[in-house]
Amino acid sequence: MSSPVFPITDDHIHIDPVNGRGIEAAKDFQRVGGTHIFLVSKPSWSLSVHPTSGADYANVFDETLRVAGMVSELGLGVHTVLGVHPAEISRLTERMTLEEAVTVMKGGLDCAARYVQEGKAVALKSGRPHYEVIPEILAASNDVLAHALNLAAECRCALQIHAETGPCSDVVEMAQRAHVPKERVVKHYGSPDTPLHPSLIAKHESIPQLVRERRPFTMESDYMDENSRPGAVIGPKSVPRYTNMLLKNGVISPDDCFRIHAETIEKVYGVVITLA
Repeated sequence: MSSPVFPITDDHIHIDPVNGRGIEAAKDFQRVGGTHIFLVSKPSWSLSVHPTSGADYANVFDETLRVAGMVSELGLGVHTVLGVHPAEISRLTERMTLEEAVTVMKGGLDCAARYVQEGKAVALKSGRPHYEVIPEILAASNDVLAHALNLAAECRCALQIHAETGPCSDVVEMAQRAHVPKERVVKHYGSPDTPLHPSLIAKHESIPQLVRERRPFTMESDYMDENSRPGAVIGPKSVPRYTNMLLKNGVISPDDCFRIHAETIEKVYGVVITLA
């Protein structure tokens, strides 16, 4: 395998040796030119963790760190993003009150923030349901999201958010109240109309235009690595393959590649992206 000449970073990917292809998926990413990943913790239920307190999320986070170590041994750069998936609120309220669910989710975020403070993770994740919910659930979810933003401010780290399709413009004001720059609030599975930082699915039709405008964005696969949903959302090769296709077709230059996959990543997450 030849050494890469420029970095290619997947801003949001899951690697799951228990329920998916695990390290083989990471090898696929590497074989086609991928160099760095942001490994995002999976929802608790996908790892058979059923939290009754915030501390229980440590089991999810420790598994994420274990997998990160395995991926790092391949020679890939790995940064972990830890937090509580917003859909947890629907699962938790099946067995506890809404108030209790909010307490558990905030506690899980407190737990994740400790990992960031200890240097074991570089960012938090939170958000609100991307599906229709009753007003009480939405209000509670925004309360949890506000807590995550306050923690991101305390940790001086970025926050990835899962949320509904669209700009999520109201999150800008929430970030301002928490004193978090909107450029460090990453709209996972984002779109160009967001005032937050857009992390775009590889193959998004707006990528060439954003490159021409020199607008900051990052690229992701949101690969779930679950055998029950092979290739969802898109496969682990997607970010490197699409980047190399754009380069081959002259849509982006090597300088653009460095800007997207290294410089912008560094500005958002405060990490240094280098080639070995």
